[in-house]
Amino acid sequence: MSKPLIVTVPHSLGKEEATNRLKNGLARATSTLPMLSFEEEVWTGDRMTFKLRAMGQEAFGNVDVADKDVRIEITLPWLLQRFAEMIQGAIQSKGQVLLEKK
Repeated sequence: MSKPLIVTVPHSLGKEEATNRLKNGLARATSTLPMLSFEEEVWTGDRMTFKLRAMGQEAFGNVDVADKDVRIEITLPWLLQRFAEMIQGAIQSKGQVLLEKK
């Protein structure tokens, strides 16, 4: 099993607002990344577990929403590990846009 990719995105929205934004905006945020698609998304309180497909490969992970940050953990298959740095950057930038205070 590979080491998970972990991305933490800080926010100042509070847990409830950050959770709402993620629930309502995740599909829109990933639509600009054509190589990535969510196949499964299950929310239990402030935690989401998911399965996604990227470049024909499946990855699994979870998102934990806290008062001041969102922690995303993804286990990538070995083929996608080569792109971990690019994936991490994309998640970080899309997450910041989605969670910025307006």
